Amino acid sequence: MIRSELKSGADDRVGVYGGTFDPLHEGHLRIALALITAFNLDRMLLVPAAVPPHKRGASITSPYHRMAMLALATADLPRVSVLPIELESPDRPYTIETLGRIRQETPESRIFFVMGSDSFRDVTMWREFRRILTEYDVIVATRPGYPAGRGTTREEMISHLPAEIQLRVVDLRGRLRPATEMTNQQRIFLTDYVTVDIAATDVRRAAAEGRSLAGVVPPRVADYISKYRLYQNQL
Repeated sequence: MIRSELKSGADDRVGVYGGTFDPLHEGHLRIALALITAFNLDRMLLVPAAVPPHKRGASITSPYHRMAMLALATADLPRVSVLPIELESPDRPYTIETLGRIRQETPESRIFFVMGSDSFRDVTMWREFRRILTEYDVIVATRPGYPAGRGTTREEMISHLPAEIQLRVVDLRGRLRPATEMTNQQRIFLTDYVTVDIAATDVRRAAAEGRSLAGVVPPRVADYISKYRLYQNQL
């Protein structure tokens, strides 16, 4: 059965932005909104991970709290939705499995998978990474203070990829937008539309120290963190 978040029209362009979102912060939202504009996306799906494979063993906030914060932050954003497909899955799916389920439910949609530059750097360790990078459009969202920023050359950014996949990479850094002909087939896009440097680790530390979260997370998320005293034991 198709979930309401996955209902789509023919030829819809759908972004899939996965992450722990612990918590969702302004950097996440600005990236989502910038990519909707740049790639003319009909929708952006935020997909919170249950326990990402690379973070198993780490302390991650309850999925109920993370889902609540996502819902509060996106309530007034008509083209941004939250898809709890991984939270509801009993088998802790890998990314390739989640993308496959979304494609199965929306076969006429074009899927743009969004990842950060730190994830892109380690993508060759992901399960079936070649399928992710060749069967779907991939948008790499770089930001200040992280590997693969604007000062890093295209060759340095993609040196870890197999040669045949390197040919698929389009460098749009410098806030360039993709030309129409660039989106006629699946590619890997390097982008830097958002210059804000916010990390969830810093948000959790600020909350633990009792500092203001104004401008770092959406106001409703800040209120939720305060109300439920999240991240108080992070120090």
